Amino acid sequence: MSLVSAFVPIWILTAVGYAACRWGLLGEAGASVLGRFVFHLAMPSALFLALSRMPLSGFAGRSLLAFGVSTAAVVGFGWVGASRLFGREPGERPIWGMVAGYVNSANLGIPIATQVLGSVSFLAEVVLLQVLVVAPVILIALDRHSDPARRVRIRRIASLPVRNPVILASLLGVACSAADLQLPSAVDASLTLLSGAAVPAALVALGASLHQTVPSPAEAKPAEPVGVTELAVITALKLVAQPVIAYAAGLALHLSAPQLLAVVVCAGLPTAQNTFIFGQEYGVGEAVANRAVVVTTTLSLATLAAAAALLG
Repeated sequence: MSLVSAFVPIWILTAVGYAACRWGLLGEAGASVLGRFVFHLAMPSALFLALSRMPLSGFAGRSLLAFGVSTAAVVGFGWVGASRLFGREPGERPIWGMVAGYVNSANLGIPIATQVLGSVSFLAEVVLLQVLVVAPVILIALDRHSDPARRVRIRRIASLPVRNPVILASLLGVACSAADLQLPSAVDASLTLLSGAAVPAALVALGASLHQTVPSPAEAKPAEPVGVTELAVITALKLVAQPVIAYAAGLALHLSAPQLLAVVVCAGLPTAQNTFIFGQEYGVGEAVANRAVVVTTTLSLATLAAAAALLG
Protein backbone atom coordinates (compact mmCIF):
# COMPACT_ATOMS: atom_id res chain seq x y z
CA MET A 1 0.00 0.00 0.00
CA SER A 2 2.93 2.37 0.70
CA LEU A 3 4.10 2.10 -2.92
CA VAL A 4 0.64 2.96 -4.22
CA SER A 5 0.42 5.97 -1.91
CA ALA A 6 3.61 7.38 -3.46
CA PHE A 7 2.01 7.32 -6.92
CA VAL A 8 -1.41 8.74 -6.01
CA PRO A 9 -0.39 12.45 -5.79
CA ILE A 10 1.31 12.20 -9.18
CA TRP A 11 -1.80 10.79 -10.84
CA ILE A 12 -4.05 13.34 -9.10
CA LEU A 13 -2.00 16.42 -10.04
CA THR A 14 -1.64 15.27 -13.64
CA ALA A 15 -5.41 14.79 -13.80
CA VAL A 16 -5.93 18.24 -12.26
CA GLY A 17 -3.76 19.79 -15.00
CA TYR A 18 -5.67 17.94 -17.71
CA ALA A 19 -9.04 18.98 -16.27
CA ALA A 20 -7.97 22.60 -15.78
CA CYS A 21 -6.87 22.84 -19.41
CA ARG A 22 -9.97 21.05 -20.66
CA TRP A 23 -12.23 23.46 -18.77
CA GLY A 24 -10.27 26.51 -19.97
CA LEU A 25 -9.04 27.52 -16.51
CA LEU A 26 -5.41 27.99 -17.60
CA GLY A 27 -5.95 29.77 -20.91
CA GLU A 28 -4.46 28.79 -24.24
CA ALA A 29 -0.83 29.23 -23.09
CA GLY A 30 -1.30 27.73 -19.64
CA ALA A 31 0.84 24.63 -20.13
CA SER A 32 3.60 26.59 -21.84
CA VAL A 33 3.74 29.26 -19.12
CA LEU A 34 3.78 26.67 -16.35
CA GLY A 35 6.52 24.73 -18.14
CA ARG A 36 8.71 27.80 -18.48
CA PHE A 37 8.15 28.68 -14.83
CA VAL A 38 9.30 25.22 -13.81
CA PHE A 39 12.29 25.17 -16.18
CA HIS A 40 13.61 28.66 -15.39
CA LEU A 41 12.69 29.16 -11.74
CA ALA A 42 11.21 26.32 -9.70
CA MET A 43 13.31 23.39 -10.93
CA PRO A 44 16.65 25.24 -10.64
CA SER A 45 15.75 26.30 -7.09
CA ALA A 46 14.88 22.73 -6.11
CA LEU A 47 18.07 21.31 -7.62
CA PHE A 48 20.27 23.98 -6.07
CA LEU A 49 18.88 23.38 -2.59
CA ALA A 50 19.03 19.59 -2.88
CA LEU A 51 22.62 19.53 -4.11
CA SER A 52 23.88 22.28 -1.80
CA ARG A 53 22.65 20.28 1.21
CA MET A 54 24.05 16.97 -0.03
CA PRO A 55 27.46 15.84 1.29
CA LEU A 56 29.76 14.90 -1.57
CA SER A 57 31.77 12.31 0.35
CA GLY A 58 31.12 8.60 0.73
CA PHE A 59 29.79 7.86 -2.76
CA ALA A 60 29.10 4.21 -3.59
CA GLY A 61 31.25 4.06 -6.72
CA ARG A 62 30.43 0.53 -7.92
CA SER A 63 26.70 0.96 -7.37
CA LEU A 64 26.67 4.24 -9.25
CA LEU A 65 28.70 2.63 -12.04
CA ALA A 66 26.12 -0.15 -12.38
CA PHE A 67 23.31 2.40 -12.57
CA GLY A 68 25.32 4.49 -15.03
CA VAL A 69 25.85 1.50 -17.32
CA SER A 70 22.11 0.85 -17.46
CA THR A 71 21.40 4.51 -18.15
CA ALA A 72 24.00 4.79 -20.92
CA ALA A 73 22.81 1.59 -22.59
CA VAL A 74 19.12 2.52 -22.60
CA VAL A 75 19.55 6.20 -23.47
CA GLY A 76 21.98 5.29 -26.25
CA PHE A 77 19.71 2.62 -27.70
CA GLY A 78 16.72 4.96 -27.51
CA TRP A 79 18.65 7.81 -29.15
CA VAL A 80 19.68 5.64 -32.11
CA GLY A 81 16.49 3.58 -32.24
CA ALA A 82 14.28 6.68 -32.44
CA SER A 83 15.68 7.31 -35.88
CA ARG A 84 16.12 3.79 -37.22
CA LEU A 85 12.91 2.28 -35.86
CA PHE A 86 10.49 5.22 -35.95
CA GLY A 87 12.05 7.80 -38.26
CA ARG A 88 12.35 10.51 -35.63
CA GLU A 89 14.08 13.73 -36.67
CA PRO A 90 17.50 14.66 -35.20
CA GLY A 91 16.00 17.18 -32.78
CA GLU A 92 13.62 14.61 -31.33
CA ARG A 93 16.19 11.85 -30.75
CA PRO A 94 17.74 13.26 -27.54
CA ILE A 95 14.27 13.52 -25.97
CA TRP A 96 13.47 9.96 -27.13
CA GLY A 97 16.64 8.66 -25.50
CA MET A 98 15.90 10.67 -22.38
CA VAL A 99 12.36 9.34 -21.96
CA ALA A 100 13.76 5.80 -22.24
CA GLY A 101 16.45 6.15 -19.59
CA TYR A 102 16.12 9.29 -17.42
CA VAL A 103 14.48 8.26 -14.16
CA ASN A 104 12.17 10.20 -11.87
CA SER A 105 14.63 10.60 -9.02
CA ALA A 106 12.89 13.54 -7.36
CA ASN A 107 9.22 13.55 -6.44
CA LEU A 108 8.70 9.81 -6.96
CA GLY A 109 12.22 8.57 -6.28
CA ILE A 110 12.43 10.10 -2.82
CA PRO A 111 9.30 8.45 -1.35
CA ILE A 112 10.06 5.15 -3.10
CA ALA A 113 13.65 5.11 -1.83
CA THR A 114 12.48 5.97 1.67
CA GLN A 115 9.83 3.26 1.75
CA VAL A 116 11.63 0.47 -0.14
CA LEU A 117 15.30 1.13 0.60
CA GLY A 118 15.00 2.90 3.93
CA SER A 119 17.41 5.62 2.79
CA VAL A 120 17.84 8.19 0.04
CA SER A 121 21.65 8.16 0.11
CA PHE A 122 22.09 6.25 -3.15
CA LEU A 123 19.25 8.17 -4.77
CA ALA A 124 21.21 11.38 -4.08
CA GLU A 125 24.08 9.96 -6.13
CA VAL A 126 21.66 9.13 -8.94
CA VAL A 127 20.44 12.74 -8.87
CA LEU A 128 24.00 13.99 -9.28
CA LEU A 129 24.75 11.59 -12.13
CA GLN A 130 21.63 12.58 -14.03
CA VAL A 131 21.88 16.31 -13.41
CA LEU A 132 25.61 16.74 -13.92
CA VAL A 133 26.27 14.13 -16.64
CA VAL A 134 23.12 12.94 -18.45
CA ALA A 135 21.15 16.21 -18.52
CA PRO A 136 24.04 18.30 -19.91
CA VAL A 137 24.58 15.81 -22.74
CA ILE A 138 20.88 15.95 -23.61
CA LEU A 139 20.73 19.72 -23.31
CA ILE A 140 23.85 20.22 -25.46
CA ALA A 141 22.22 18.10 -28.18
CA LEU A 142 18.97 20.06 -27.89
CA ASP A 143 20.89 23.33 -27.87
CA ARG A 144 22.68 22.29 -31.06
CA HIS A 145 19.33 21.48 -32.66
CA SER A 146 18.05 24.95 -31.75
CA ASP A 147 20.93 26.51 -33.70
CA PRO A 148 19.71 27.06 -37.31
CA ALA A 149 23.17 26.14 -38.62
CA ARG A 150 23.13 22.83 -36.65
CA ARG A 151 26.75 23.36 -35.63
CA VAL A 152 28.55 22.40 -32.46
CA ARG A 153 30.31 25.57 -31.40
CA ILE A 154 32.80 25.40 -28.54
CA ARG A 155 31.94 28.87 -27.29
CA ARG A 156 28.22 28.07 -27.34
CA ILE A 157 28.74 24.79 -25.45
CA ALA A 158 31.06 26.46 -22.93
CA SER A 159 28.43 29.09 -22.22
CA LEU A 160 25.62 26.53 -21.87
CA PRO A 161 25.84 26.39 -18.03
CA VAL A 162 25.36 30.15 -17.91
CA ARG A 163 22.47 30.10 -20.38
CA ASN A 164 20.74 27.02 -18.98
CA PRO A 165 19.27 27.50 -15.49
CA VAL A 166 19.09 23.76 -14.74
CA ILE A 167 22.81 23.16 -15.25
CA LEU A 168 23.83 26.46 -13.66
CA ALA A 169 21.80 25.83 -10.51
CA SER A 170 23.16 22.29 -10.22
CA LEU A 171 26.77 23.42 -10.54
CA LEU A 172 26.24 26.17 -7.98
CA GLY A 173 24.63 23.67 -5.61
CA VAL A 174 27.61 21.29 -5.85
CA ALA A 175 30.00 24.21 -5.33
CA CYS A 176 28.15 25.33 -2.20
CA SER A 177 28.17 21.79 -0.85
CA ALA A 178 31.90 21.39 -1.51
CA ALA A 179 32.65 24.73 0.17
CA ASP A 180 30.18 24.06 3.01
CA LEU A 181 28.55 27.44 2.42
CA GLN A 182 25.40 28.40 4.29
CA LEU A 183 22.84 30.65 2.62
CA PRO A 184 21.35 33.61 4.47
CA SER A 185 18.13 32.54 6.12
CA ALA A 186 15.99 34.87 4.00
CA VAL A 187 17.49 33.54 0.75
CA ASP A 188 17.18 29.93 1.90
CA ALA A 189 13.54 30.44 2.89
CA SER A 190 12.73 32.12 -0.44
CA LEU A 191 14.35 29.35 -2.48
CA THR A 192 12.59 26.74 -0.37
CA LEU A 193 9.21 28.30 -1.15
CA LEU A 194 10.02 28.53 -4.85
CA SER A 195 11.39 24.98 -5.06
CA GLY A 196 8.25 23.65 -3.44
CA ALA A 197 6.35 24.62 -6.58
CA ALA A 198 8.57 22.59 -8.93
CA VAL A 199 6.94 19.18 -8.63
CA PRO A 200 3.25 20.22 -8.53
CA ALA A 201 3.68 22.82 -11.29
CA ALA A 202 5.50 20.33 -13.52
CA LEU A 203 2.79 17.72 -13.01
CA VAL A 204 -0.02 20.20 -13.67
CA ALA A 205 1.82 21.37 -16.81
CA LEU A 206 2.18 17.74 -17.86
CA GLY A 207 -1.54 17.12 -17.43
CA ALA A 208 -2.43 20.30 -19.29
CA SER A 209 -0.18 19.29 -22.17
CA LEU A 210 -1.96 15.94 -22.44
CA HIS A 211 -5.17 17.76 -23.27
CA GLN A 212 -3.48 20.17 -25.64
CA THR A 213 -1.78 17.39 -27.59
CA VAL A 214 -5.05 15.48 -28.22
CA PRO A 215 -6.56 17.26 -31.27
CA SER A 216 -10.27 17.46 -31.86
CA PRO A 217 -11.63 15.66 -34.94
CA ALA A 218 -11.99 19.00 -36.74
CA GLU A 219 -8.36 20.01 -36.23
CA ALA A 220 -6.63 16.65 -36.14
CA LYS A 221 -3.25 16.70 -37.84
CA PRO A 222 -0.32 14.29 -38.02
CA ALA A 223 2.13 16.49 -36.11
CA GLU A 224 4.50 14.38 -34.04
CA PRO A 225 2.29 11.28 -33.77
CA VAL A 226 3.09 8.74 -31.07
CA GLY A 227 2.06 5.22 -32.01
CA VAL A 228 1.21 2.39 -29.66
CA THR A 229 4.24 0.41 -30.81
CA GLU A 230 6.59 3.33 -30.21
CA LEU A 231 5.20 3.92 -26.74
CA ALA A 232 5.42 0.21 -25.97
CA VAL A 233 9.11 0.15 -26.93
CA ILE A 234 9.83 3.17 -24.71
CA THR A 235 7.99 1.55 -21.80
CA ALA A 236 9.83 -1.74 -22.26
CA LEU A 237 13.19 0.04 -22.33
CA LYS A 238 12.40 2.07 -19.23
CA LEU A 239 10.65 -0.47 -17.03
CA VAL A 240 12.22 -3.75 -18.18
CA ALA A 241 15.51 -3.24 -19.99
CA GLN A 242 17.00 -0.60 -17.70
CA PRO A 243 16.46 -2.46 -14.39
CA VAL A 244 17.57 -5.77 -15.99
CA ILE A 245 20.77 -4.19 -17.30
CA ALA A 246 21.36 -2.57 -13.91
CA TYR A 247 20.91 -5.95 -12.23
CA ALA A 248 23.36 -7.63 -14.61
CA ALA A 249 25.90 -4.85 -14.15
CA GLY A 250 25.50 -5.05 -10.38
CA LEU A 251 26.14 -8.79 -10.41
CA ALA A 252 29.24 -8.28 -12.57
CA LEU A 253 30.51 -5.67 -10.10
CA HIS A 254 29.81 -8.00 -7.13
CA LEU A 255 27.43 -5.67 -5.34
CA SER A 256 25.94 -6.74 -2.05
CA ALA A 257 22.23 -7.57 -1.84
CA PRO A 258 21.24 -4.16 -0.41
CA GLN A 259 23.35 -2.37 -3.03
CA LEU A 260 21.83 -4.46 -5.81
CA LEU A 261 18.32 -3.68 -4.59
CA ALA A 262 19.07 0.05 -4.53
CA VAL A 263 20.48 0.01 -8.06
CA VAL A 264 17.58 -1.99 -9.53
CA VAL A 265 14.88 0.03 -7.76
CA CYS A 266 16.39 3.33 -8.91
CA ALA A 267 16.78 2.02 -12.47
CA GLY A 268 13.14 0.88 -12.42
CA LEU A 269 11.77 4.33 -11.60
CA PRO A 270 9.56 5.79 -14.34
CA THR A 271 10.47 8.53 -16.79
CA ALA A 272 11.01 11.90 -15.12
CA GLN A 273 8.65 14.74 -15.97
CA ASN A 274 11.80 16.83 -16.57
CA THR A 275 11.90 15.20 -20.00
CA PHE A 276 8.62 16.87 -20.88
CA ILE A 277 9.84 20.22 -19.49
CA PHE A 278 13.02 19.98 -21.59
CA GLY A 279 11.05 19.00 -24.69
CA GLN A 280 8.61 21.83 -24.16
CA GLU A 281 11.40 24.35 -23.64
CA TYR A 282 13.10 23.40 -26.93
CA GLY A 283 9.88 22.66 -28.82
CA VAL A 284 10.67 19.03 -29.73
CA GLY A 285 9.43 15.64 -28.58
CA GLU A 286 6.71 16.98 -26.28
CA ALA A 287 4.10 14.37 -27.24
CA VAL A 288 6.57 11.51 -26.80
CA ALA A 289 7.68 12.86 -23.43
CA ASN A 290 4.29 13.49 -21.86
CA ARG A 291 2.85 10.14 -22.93
CA ALA A 292 5.96 8.28 -21.77
CA VAL A 293 5.81 9.98 -18.37
CA VAL A 294 2.17 9.06 -17.85
CA VAL A 295 2.43 5.45 -19.08
CA THR A 296 5.69 4.58 -17.31
CA THR A 297 4.53 6.23 -14.09
CA THR A 298 1.32 4.22 -14.20
CA LEU A 299 3.02 0.90 -14.95
CA SER A 300 6.23 1.27 -12.94
CA LEU A 301 4.53 0.14 -9.75
CA ALA A 302 4.69 -3.43 -11.07
CA THR A 303 8.43 -3.18 -11.81
CA LEU A 304 9.23 -1.63 -8.44
CA ALA A 305 7.10 -4.11 -6.52
CA ALA A 306 8.71 -7.04 -8.34
CA ALA A 307 12.20 -5.71 -7.64
CA ALA A 308 11.42 -5.25 -3.97
CA ALA A 309 9.90 -8.74 -3.72
CA LEU A 310 12.73 -10.53 -5.54
CA LEU A 311 15.70 -8.66 -4.11
CA GLY A 312 14.43 -7.32 -0.81
